[in-house]
Amino acid sequence: MQVTTILLWKGVVDVELPKELLDQANKRMKPHDTEGLVIGGGNEQASIMIVGEAPGEHEAVEGRPFIGRAGKELDKQLAYAGLTRDDVYITSAVRSRPYKWVKTTRKGTGGIRKANRKPNKKEIFAHAPILDYQISKLQPSLIIALGGVAYERLTGRKDKMKEVLGKPMDLPVMNLVDERYEPTEQTYTIFPLYHPAAIFYDPRIKEEVYRALDNLKAYLTK
Repeated sequence: MQVTTILLWKGVVDVELPKELLDQANKRMKPHDTEGLVIGGGNEQASIMIVGEAPGEHEAVEGRPFIGRAGKELDKQLAYAGLTRDDVYITSAVRSRPYKWVKTTRKGTGGIRKANRKPNKKEIFAHAPILDYQISKLQPSLIIALGGVAYERLTGRKDKMKEVLGKPMDLPVMNLVDERYEPTEQTYTIFPLYHPAAIFYDPRIKEEVYRALDNLKAYLTK
């Protein structure tokens, strides 16, 4: 199996992926409006994996996860729980930035610009083998799912985030086998949190966010 080394995070070797996984993902993503490639980043020896939704504009350019406004909020929430980026490995359900064209009054844009959008099921499917591979390789003892997209991709469940927020659960994760998702034989501890950006759109959830983080802190110190 040919392995491709992805160089990220200031020139440090971040992760190695089989070349066929990247080739397959690129082929499946061609029909979709996406850009960039962010494989992941952080401590490959960490026992905690964080799974987000998809890269945004800054991440797609830099090739690093969570470096924009949501990234600063994530750092703040991690610090509250007693963690830093050195303690975790960060990845996502989709590795390329999904975008849509929207109107804008910004000068020099011609009246339109690219805006982030939620990834669709085909885009999640296209990058599913990469996440499967990383989970299998890193074998995290805890997977933090940031938001509904990550939670559903990992568990196959459509629970409302409000109902599962901050509740650790031992479950198999969904793995793509012969073009369909199947639960793994192994179980993992999944810890659902809101996506860090959610607090920007609805500041009223701040209390819920920090209650969930208190639960995370308590779980980590058990």
